[in-house]
Amino acid sequence: MANARKSPNLPIQAFPTSPSSPQTLPSEAVLDALKMMLIGASLSEVLTSITRLIEAHSEGMLCSIFLLDEDGLHLRYGVAANLPQAYRVATDGVCIGPNVGSCGAAAYLRQPVFISDMLSHPNWEGFRDVVLQSGLRAAWSTPILSQDGKLLGTFCMYYREVRQPVTDEIQLIDYASRIAAIAIERKRAEEKLRQDERDLRRTTDAIPHTIVIQDPDGTPVYANQAVLDYTGLTMEDVITSDFRARIFHPEDLERLREERRAALARGLPFEIEQRALRKDGQYRWFLIRYNPFRDEQGRLVRWYATGTDIEDRKQAEERIRNENLALREEIDRASMFEEIVGSSEALRKVLAQVAKVAPTDSTVLILGETGTGKELIARAIHKRSKRSARAFIRVNCAAIPSSLIASELFGHEKGAFTGALQRRLGRFELADGGTIFLDEIGDLPADTQNALLRVLQEREFERVGGTQTIRVNVRVIAATNRDLKAAMTTGTFRSDLFYRLNVFPVEIPPLRERREDITLLVEYFVDRYASKAGKKMRSINKKSLELLQSYPWPGNIRELQNVIERSVIVCETENLVVDENWLAREFVKTQPPGRPLSEELVARERERIEAVLAEARGRVSGPSGAAAKLGMPRSTLDSKIRSLKINKHRFKTV
Repeated sequence: MANARKSPNLPIQAFPTSPSSPQTLPSEAVLDALKMMLIGASLSEVLTSITRLIEAHSEGMLCSIFLLDEDGLHLRYGVAANLPQAYRVATDGVCIGPNVGSCGAAAYLRQPVFISDMLSHPNWEGFRDVVLQSGLRAAWSTPILSQDGKLLGTFCMYYREVRQPVTDEIQLIDYASRIAAIAIERKRAEEKLRQDERDLRRTTDAIPHTIVIQDPDGTPVYANQAVLDYTGLTMEDVITSDFRARIFHPEDLERLREERRAALARGLPFEIEQRALRKDGQYRWFLIRYNPFRDEQGRLVRWYATGTDIEDRKQAEERIRNENLALREEIDRASMFEEIVGSSEALRKVLAQVAKVAPTDSTVLILGETGTGKELIARAIHKRSKRSARAFIRVNCAAIPSSLIASELFGHEKGAFTGALQRRLGRFELADGGTIFLDEIGDLPADTQNALLRVLQEREFERVGGTQTIRVNVRVIAATNRDLKAAMTTGTFRSDLFYRLNVFPVEIPPLRERREDITLLVEYFVDRYASKAGKKMRSINKKSLELLQSYPWPGNIRELQNVIERSVIVCETENLVVDENWLAREFVKTQPPGRPLSEELVARERERIEAVLAEARGRVSGPSGAAAKLGMPRSTLDSKIRSLKINKHRFKTV
């Protein structure tokens, strides 16, 4: 048959295939074939089912399906259950050609070929004996083509009498070839995938990294030898439903559950870090990279999760983190906590309050005059809290223009206002998981007070110009040198915000109430600044020390620190001397050193402040306020008013 001759006298009858499906083929027959493919039946079983369904459609019809040989030149029987044995033996392996029977010609021409009489047709000249012996007379064949037009085989219908096909039969053979093409392509794709996986598994077993192959939903289906060696599990253990729970740390499973699920749904490569249990009972950190594997149609069929041991890197990071924490603490002790130096009873009470409230997440309101160290107390609370490893964000509410304070605290979206060229995160977002310190909270504008109240109540806000609600986990510590209760009375500070902030008030005493700490602070500052200046200070001038102890320190510890630093800089001997002119003249005492401030001096100071308050009609800040008239900062005047127990509100009616 490989040398079959052409015959110009009896042309092959070829008919175009019909795009429509035959109405006479029962729909359940098609469904049966599809079901078999879905339940994993073999290709031979599916093709046999198709031929039997077609044979049942017409009495006396026999069907066969040829599959293209690996050489691409011959056809081999895939299914021919009811064809005579002698005919199958004679025609198996038929070559493809224009004059080779009906199947060889259909495969060659890529179109249906209908031969009504095999005995008289030249395409069967070399097979007339076996055709006659088999009792076959008509052979109708159509090529089986893949979706991209590649030849897969042929579908053939035989009859024992001479006959031409009618329209329904042409549709039937066309439809049968299409179903067969789907089955062949599907099974070959599955086999190719299985072979690819077998090859890949052999490769992965030779790789020292742990590799787990997973279904599209992330269910493990295979693990390489490195995984089994590390975990001590078997392959049966790997494919069980609790595999992840058995090998990964419970904290990591909880932490990464939603992140992993969302990443799997996106179908893009991603990586996560988590701890895996070794067979000796120890957890080690792994970087796990997930890479998707897709078939020729782009469908996701597998995930390949590759693990790299990063335990050494994690330990190194932890060491660096601990070293940084230690260094930061050392810096804090050297540059931030000096104002907490002291042993006075008043200071001990404050530190006892810090120790109690620090481990909690309660909101703290720190009250105290300017320069008493409110920020340092806030930092001490943060560093002794569970949030100490996270950010401590400070905001000076008095230093930010009222028009920008909301943007500073809550961030803004691009285009929210003139100059907002890009999105900016606010201080609350930056402090997420840590602590935010709102200094000078009494200067917060009314509209921003409303937004802050919502954050304290609901732990959520929107950026300026945005609509997305942002949730944060932030501890709030606020501080002020103002009288918030008086501000509530005048309506400049919300009462509900005050009560939200005033959960745990801490009042820092002014330095004049901690006189026994002055000597310790002076010695500390002298040692610090002398070391920085490269000088040796062996003693402090007795007269200077008495002067420092008698001075009321309106600027508190900050003023003392500045005076000592300046004295160290200008001192040219090993005995520190403080220039009396550096202290505010109205506070320099004329009484014997070490005595309390005279009642006369206090009275004179009160009279002067009350006179200016009367002139300013009780207003402290602003160009025409009492602070400006007295030539001192508003916060300093507020402090003096409180310490002298002056009711500034009574002057508003003068």
